[in-house]
Parts: sequence; structure tokens; C-alpha cells
Amino acid sequence: MAVWYAFADLFLSRLDAETAHGIGIAGLKSGLLPADRRPDPPSLALDLWGRRLGNPVGLAAGFDKNAEVPDAALAMGFGLVEIGSVTPRPQAGNPRPRVFRLREDRGVINRMGFPGEGLDAVLARLRERKRQGFVGVNVGANKDSADRAADYVACSRALAPYADYLVCNVSSPNTPGLRNLQGRSQLADLLKRVQDAITGSAVPLLVKIAPDATDDDLDDIVSVCRDLRMDGIIVGNTTLSRPASLTSSRREETGGLSGAPLLALSTDVLRRTARRVERQFPLIGCGGIGSGADAYAKIRAGATLVQLYSALVYEGPPLVRRIKDELAGLLARDGFASVAQAVGADL
Repeated sequence: MAVWYAFADLFLSRLDAETAHGIGIAGLKSGLLPADRRPDPPSLALDLWGRRLGNPVGLAAGFDKNAEVPDAALAMGFGLVEIGSVTPRPQAGNPRPRVFRLREDRGVINRMGFPGEGLDAVLARLRERKRQGFVGVNVGANKDSADRAADYVACSRALAPYADYLVCNVSSPNTPGLRNLQGRSQLADLLKRVQDAITGSAVPLLVKIAPDATDDDLDDIVSVCRDLRMDGIIVGNTTLSRPASLTSSRREETGGLSGAPLLALSTDVLRRTARRVERQFPLIGCGGIGSGADAYAKIRAGATLVQLYSALVYEGPPLVRRIKDELAGLLARDGFASVAQAVGADL
């Protein structure tokens, strides 16, 4: 299997990043990629939001924007998969090229701008699929919307019956003004409207925030989420910052940076968020994970679940199994019988 993926990587790496991604989605839809049917290490199982998950390693939003392959992605070995971001109306996003590999840095810069087929297409696919696994739905707003909070409400209301959890993405840097929704009053208004729209639904509601958040930003965000009794926060999205260590010729491209260069920043803001949350609700750590050690660092910093995407660009599906095995080994090394015992160990 490793040789097969090595040849595939050699081919895909010669293509434009977005074209290569499209081929990857097509491959998953076709069933050509072998599933990982090996059982997860028992220490990785956990209970969350009334559900039992086999492992805490998730696929972040952005990979499967239109809910084309959630089950094929689960078959890669993920404990959860998040589709989206979904907007009410279809939109083309920003002009291409808009995704850039920073191969020397194991990073990616994107300025996609929420391209997608829109709510109706995603809703039709989720209605048709057999409910299995743990699949979250990430929702956003159309670029030209006059009332962006209403976009989140429309998507959340329609998709809640088909989601194992919902995420309001207010942190993409590629839709002008979207991050303004992280402000205290704007965020409180948006999340309260969404909560009201899904009243009666048991679906957990989370918000996804930026890794560029300051301490003042985190004070506001966490205060709003605690007041509204939110079900969780995802920390975080891509960053507009550029570490001095970047060496790729693409490092100055406009857009959000993800992948290995984001690990330290995103883990630090996760830790600062966790201290403010005080275990009132779970956190999902996202940004820069490429190994079991990276995932373990997020968990010890306060994450109950972790998510990755960019590392798959360089490592392919075998990475999922490797992260899980490495994480189980680290838990055993430090005397943790379960991943839940390690959550926040460094706080």
C-alpha cells in the first residue's frame, strides 16, 4: 500500500494543488482507495456528546466541502469527519490559482473563499446517505450576503437533522469581514440566532475561531460561549501570519496558512482558550498536526478531539493510522489508560 501511495504522490505533486485535490475526491468516490479496517487501539476510544467514538482523530472541514465523500473519509480511519463549509447559495469562491503547496515547509496557503455547490446540493447528499460514523457539518456565509448571521441560521436549521455536530465557521480569512463576527456582540447575536433556529434538536453546536485571536479576543469569545452554554470550540482555522522560518518561494502568497508551520501558534491559542474554558465544554484542536506527537500535544493542551487536513497533502491516507498508533504509544508511555485522561494534562 505504501508503494501505491508513493506513486500517487509523485503524480499528484506535479499537478496544481486544487486539481490534485479534485482527483483525490474522485478517487475516494470511486472506491479505489483501500479502507483501513484494522481496529483502533482501545485507549483511543472516548465518549462525547452522548456518543462513543473509536478515536479522537478527525478530518477537518475544507477537504470535503460538498459532502461528496464523508463515508469514504471515515473509512480512512478517522474517528470523525467534518464537511463544509456550506453556504446557502452556490458560489465560485476566489479566482484560481488559490491553493499553494509550501513543500519545503510542509505547509499550504489557500485563499479559496468558500467555493461550493451550496446548501441544496449538500442537503440532498446528506439525506441520501445512511447515517453512520460521526460526521459534523461546518456552515458559513455567502460573500455577498446582506445578513451573514441569517446565512448561518438557514444552513444550520436545514442541516441539523443530518449532522452529528454543527460548526459556525466565523474564522475563515478569505471572506472579507467574516472574522468580524468573532467580536463579542456580533458573535453572541449570531450564535443565539442559530441556537434558536435549532431548538428541539439535540445536535451539538460549536464555533470555529482563528489562531490569530488575541487574549482580549479569547476573553470575549469564551465569555459568549460560556454564557450561551455552547457545546464546544474548534481552535483554530488558518493563520494570516507568516513565521520567519518559512523557506518556500510561495510563502508570501495571500491567504490562510495551514500545515506544520501553524502547529506552535495554534497549540498556544488552544492552551490559552482551554484555561479560559475551565472544562465547561470540550475543545477540538486543529492546525499543524502531522504526527501522533502533534496530536498528543494538542490533547495535553486541552483538546478532547483533534483535526487535520494539510498533512494529508504530503503523507496521504496512511498518515491517519500512523497518528493513531503513535498517539496510543505516547499515552501508554505516560501511564494514561485512555485518551480522556490526558486531556489538559499540561494545563
